Amino acid sequence: MLGGLGLPELLVILLLAFIIFGAGKLPGVGKALGQSIREFKIAVNKSDEEEKEQE
Repeated sequence: MLGGLGLPELLVILLLAFIIFGAGKLPGVGKALGQSIREFKIAVNKSDEEEKEQE
């Protein structure tokens, strides 16, 4: 799922997020990202269901 991302790359990304957003805002950013991904999955599933109904 993560492709070619290993532990060092993930640590760098986490460090950059910590520097940019700060410790206080990281949980909120993670929550917003999770909600966005969930909504995207729901929209894709609805689109697939509608496409199957049309066939």
